[in-house]
Amino acid sequence: MADREEPTNRRGETPDERFDRNWTELLQELRVAQTGVQILFAFLLTLPFNDRFATVSPEQKITYIATLVCTGLSTLCLIAPVSHHRILFRRGRKRELVESSSNLAGVGLWFLWLSIVGAIFLIFQVVVGMSWAVGVSAAFAAAFIGIWYILPTVKR
Repeated sequence: MADREEPTNRRGETPDERFDRNWTELLQELRVAQTGVQILFAFLLTLPFNDRFATVSPEQKITYIATLVCTGLSTLCLIAPVSHHRILFRRGRKRELVESSSNLAGVGLWFLWLSIVGAIFLIFQVVVGMSWAVGVSAAFAAAFIGIWYILPTVKR
């Protein structure tokens, strides 16, 4: 953002007011994403303690581990802005905080959609088989890419 030309300020805000508003909006977005990732993470963390988990195939265990890692990385990225804010609080670094937190949120959302698709793939693979798992998870992956990324990019 620092290297790019600033857009016209149509709200009549000072730069500090704009960064405060951007920070508040980012926190609202993170609250939504964090809820989703926390629910998914909790679900995934309980799976190995289920009796049926011992019967999953080695491929399903790999899918589980990959999905768990993506969920952990999503959690890391989506909660990191809170830690950054605590460390940078009252240091006049709001612009940097907003920029880095926005980037972390974007990365966290990528890992979140990978986690959701991985969980869908794993569940369909265990319940109804590989062909269903591939088809349904591919459809979800395409839907996420389309709705989360392509649609807003086109509107931009």
